[in-house]
Amino acid sequence: MATHKLGTFVCALFVIGCTANRNSTTADDAWRAASASITAAEMLAHISVLASDEFEGRAPGTPGESKTVSYLTEEFRRAGLLPGNPDGTWTQRVPATGFTSTSALTIRSGNVVRELARGSEFAARSRRLQADVRVDDSEIVFAGYGIDAPQYGWNDYKHFDARGKTLLMLEGEPKASGSETPEATRFRKTKASFFGTRTLKLDTAARKGAAAVLFVHEGETSRVSFAVAAAATEREGFDIASNAADQPVAVEGWITSSVFDQLCSGACGDLASLKKKASDERLEPVPLNARASFSVRNALRSFESHNVVALLPGSDPKLRDEYVLLTAHWDHLGRNPSLAGDQIYNGAIDNAAGTAQLLEIAEALANIANRPRRSVLFLATTGEERGFLGARYYVRHPLYPLASTVAEINLDSGNVWGRTSDVNNLAYGETTLDEVFAAAARQQRRTFSEEPFAGGTYFFLSDQIEFARAGVPASFPGPGNLYVGKPTDYGDQRWGEYGAKDYHQVSDEVRADWDLSGAVEDAQWLLHAIWIVTQDERRPQWREDAEFRRR
Repeated sequence: MATHKLGTFVCALFVIGCTANRNSTTADDAWRAASASITAAEMLAHISVLASDEFEGRAPGTPGESKTVSYLTEEFRRAGLLPGNPDGTWTQRVPATGFTSTSALTIRSGNVVRELARGSEFAARSRRLQADVRVDDSEIVFAGYGIDAPQYGWNDYKHFDARGKTLLMLEGEPKASGSETPEATRFRKTKASFFGTRTLKLDTAARKGAAAVLFVHEGETSRVSFAVAAAATEREGFDIASNAADQPVAVEGWITSSVFDQLCSGACGDLASLKKKASDERLEPVPLNARASFSVRNALRSFESHNVVALLPGSDPKLRDEYVLLTAHWDHLGRNPSLAGDQIYNGAIDNAAGTAQLLEIAEALANIANRPRRSVLFLATTGEERGFLGARYYVRHPLYPLASTVAEINLDSGNVWGRTSDVNNLAYGETTLDEVFAAAARQQRRTFSEEPFAGGTYFFLSDQIEFARAGVPASFPGPGNLYVGKPTDYGDQRWGEYGAKDYHQVSDEVRADWDLSGAVEDAQWLLHAIWIVTQDERRPQWREDAEFRRR
């Protein structure tokens, strides 16, 4: 496993620049003043503006985007940063296409033809940017977990030609055989694998020529309810205007476990038995003696969205052409005119809070008397809520070489319920940035969690994954869960309530009972961590057992 000893991190943290002839008291005062400039009042002001009804839910390609981009640009300018696009502007244009799918699915088994009920038995969409998409009389095949992972000796496509087929897949990844821990997975044991994500499974199926992919929704054991999954397929999605280079499968979506059992009846048993078999590498794809026909109509619109980008140039001639990248997505879900009453998805926690932290950190760094050695790039991305659109576009069209981007730190959702004694990296165990986060936490007398949160699955669920796929050491730092002066289950309770009631709902709004002291302390923690990375000549590295590597 790669190691990364920080050595002089205390000097880097408190004596800015670490040069022998610098007055340490003055440098320390400058650092403390910068950290103290991050305040709850300013953070709340940012969140209140971004999550206001005036900004209409910050949907890309709407007046809400124009207002958001203008606000972020002005705040970066006011902080003393430079335009981050080398062309002298504050934005990167992201050509996008919006698509809203209406789908139908008919199943034929022998002489029996049945049309499934959209929204209750199946949910589907097409990411092909065409008005009409059809899949006719496609053989339905159970493809296990839909994973092809040579480094783990696993291939759910063995002895099988997927071209033109409709593939039914399980969520997640196979379980470890013979393990005393039920949650242990076949590939990385206690950590989730990127091979278990829907993103990579869909990419793999498309590469192998499949016509359609339907994931089997397993009810309460699935990460989201079927209703939420179905709503996501009918909500407007986004893609980069030309996706010809990576043509997706024609149709993707979900079926319920009861429909799956009906399809398997007499051919392969039920979901429970097949799921058990699917964790055996010997299982080959199973034809289900049924055929699927899909019809999808897409309402399309083309528009130009924007990443907002600001630059703090480095001071060291040797390191200033290397970049530490701090990201947060500015977008949310916009508005839904079909709703009675409140129609605006304000997205206060997700992600006005994270964007506010980005702005506060940017201003603090810009006003330290001694500039960091490396440059720091601040990127407020578009379209995260609809498939990491802005991050994906930046990776394909970087404004600065990815080879010179030493680390990416992503902020998504902030703590609004008070101080915590701990902090997390939701990408724990992937890069040596863990050691940086731990060092910065110690300076606050806080603990850094040394285990992957939720098995590391959240690493794959925000913009950082696009940078990881491109080889940039990426991280997803997050608030802790042990709230000062509160019961030990307080964090689980608050985040659980938010997830059940407010996440991606119109109720994600600024509340009078918020306590942003924890968000401030988290931003100061990240300010320290970013400073360490800008000063250390050694770059963060992927760990030996990580699934991503520098390209």
